[in-house]
Amino acid sequence: MTPDPPSLLPRFAAAGRRRPVDLVVPRSSLGEVVAPYAAATGPGPAFELASGTDRLAARCDGRTAWLEVTTGGRTSRHRSRRHGRTGGPPRELGLALTGTHASVLTRGPGPWVVRARADLRGRVDTRDGGWLAGLVSDAPVSGRFGQLGLRDLRLVESPPGGPVLLSATSAGPGFFDTAHTSLWELDPATLGLTHVSDLFFRRPDRPGVFGDHATHVLRDGDGWLVATSTWGDFDPRRPAVGVTLARTAADLRTGVHLLDTEPLPLPVDGLRSVGVWDPHLVRTGDGWLVGFVSATEFFRFHPALAAGPTLDDLTLQGAATGLTQAEGTTLAHLGGDWRVLASDQEARRYPVFDLRMRETGELCAPYPTNIPWPTLVPLDGSWLLVGFNGRPQGGPVAGYGTHGDVVLCRTIPQPA
Repeated sequence: MTPDPPSLLPRFAAAGRRRPVDLVVPRSSLGEVVAPYAAATGPGPAFELASGTDRLAARCDGRTAWLEVTTGGRTSRHRSRRHGRTGGPPRELGLALTGTHASVLTRGPGPWVVRARADLRGRVDTRDGGWLAGLVSDAPVSGRFGQLGLRDLRLVESPPGGPVLLSATSAGPGFFDTAHTSLWELDPATLGLTHVSDLFFRRPDRPGVFGDHATHVLRDGDGWLVATSTWGDFDPRRPAVGVTLARTAADLRTGVHLLDTEPLPLPVDGLRSVGVWDPHLVRTGDGWLVGFVSATEFFRFHPALAAGPTLDDLTLQGAATGLTQAEGTTLAHLGGDWRVLASDQEARRYPVFDLRMRETGELCAPYPTNIPWPTLVPLDGSWLLVGFNGRPQGGPVAGYGTHGDVVLCRTIPQPA
């Protein structure tokens, strides 16, 4: 193994952070909801999201906020004794449906805080298209659910000359199954982020609509390929994650899209793999390179690389099995060659590998909390490094999964 010369790998310095938070996607409506990701906001003291006789109600009496769920003629009340108290009348009340979860939030003074949550599994099928089409609300503002934070950012491979687009995981008010995939436009000069679209998925092996995420979007001829990880119904009691692929001619750069998927089988020969995620696809003159993550158990995982003439004929090229908390496998063209980048949480660094997954160096860059992906955005003669951190939003009731801030770095000019 020959180490990469220092001049091959860019060096980075912190440039800024962004944290777009919107409970309701601005200027959206419930008529656009194609997946169980909807929200409503207003001054309160009460309003609902309803479909038929099923009702999700946010309530606040000026001191405490809670959730009421009515299905099948039965109403249940969900209230946190410790965290439901608002400390006075909030400025705004919020109600969110994310996956199979309903949440009540309040805002003011301060940011949105989750006051109560309920898992709706076994009571109503929130992934049913007919049920979603019937959603209505009496709140002043309602529409598609937005995000409490962004993570898993990847560069969208799109035609040259257009805006810089990133795919991201829009964090919901809870664990992985409350998040979904979104697309954002990045202004390289101001580092501003603008939300442009949301992507949701159907799977061939089960009914319903899912907020799968940890996604890569790339242009393929006149259409798009979308590779994503099946986190949308993750259950820690029965953990399973795979990778799916969608093909579409729709313009993913605006609006909301529901995509049909097929499995993308990834070779894991000899890896004792129990799950794969974080796909990154690159078409080369010889075919395809596919970076991904393979887990030997939940949660013990490492980066891997496959290659082949087509996406249906991939062969494992190598895996960094010595790493146990490393993900965000990313392919980058550096110094005239393809390199594989990853994010190693244990050592808090970004290792760099060749196409046999032999380590050749590491990126010199600030390493935030959590496991930030090393997404490189090429500019004229320089790079942006787009990552994220583990800073939560929404308080203790939401728990893990509400991170993070988008963390941006610029290259430091190197001596000639």
